[in-house]
Formats: sequence, structure tokens, C-alpha cells
Amino acid sequence: MSLLNEYMQMEQQLKELQSNLDKLQNDKRLQSELEFKDKLETLMKEYDKSAADVIALLDPKPAASAPKAAASSATGTRRKRKLKIYKNPNTGEVVETRGGNQKTLKAWKDEFGSDTVESWLVRVEE
Repeated sequence: MSLLNEYMQMEQQLKELQSNLDKLQNDKRLQSELEFKDKLETLMKEYDKSAADVIALLDPKPAASAPKAAASSATGTRRKRKLKIYKNPNTGEVVETRGGNQKTLKAWKDEFGSDTVESWLVRVEE
């Protein structure tokens, strides 16, 4: 009986797919896209061009300049971090850092807590 059920389910799916296909074939947008595709393929054959040739021709950024752009962005164009100046009110000690990995600052955060140390921020400079 399971084989019969499977057959009936597949038959139903086939009917649904056929119905969707019929709807698509009558869709004006699909007809327009198919016409465009046919004309484009004809034009490509006429001028002996491949799809890659057409893409390269229409691409606003040539592929040759893409590696240069990637290389130049990796050669130090990252902006500098802001200088943060902290002053410990208990000891009067001042720490200037551009990152959170500073030894004294980490020790303060371990001892007093991150929120407390952040409240010691005196100023931020470019």
C-alpha cells in the first residue's frame, strides 16, 4: 500500500509542477526575458564572443584592477585608533593607550572592574 501512496503523492506533485509551469509560460515577464536571452545569444554567436567576454566588457571595474585595490587597502590605509588617557584617582597614575591591551590598564580592570576603570577616562584624542 505504501508504494501506491508514494505513486499518488508523486502524481499530485507532478500536476502541481505542470500547473506552475503553465503559469510561467504565460507570464509576459518570462517571455520577455527568454526573448532577450535568445537575442543576446544570437548576438554573441554573430560576434564570436563568450559569456565571460560579455561580462568583462560590461563590468564597470575591470578584474585586473581588483587585485590592486585589495593590495592597496592592506598596506596600511587603516586609520589610527584614538588615544585614550586614563587617570587612576587612587594613585594619580596616568595611562595613555590606543588599544585595550595595555598592561597597566588590564591590571586595573582586573583589580577594580572594567566599568570603574572606564569611568577614569580623562579624555580621548585623535
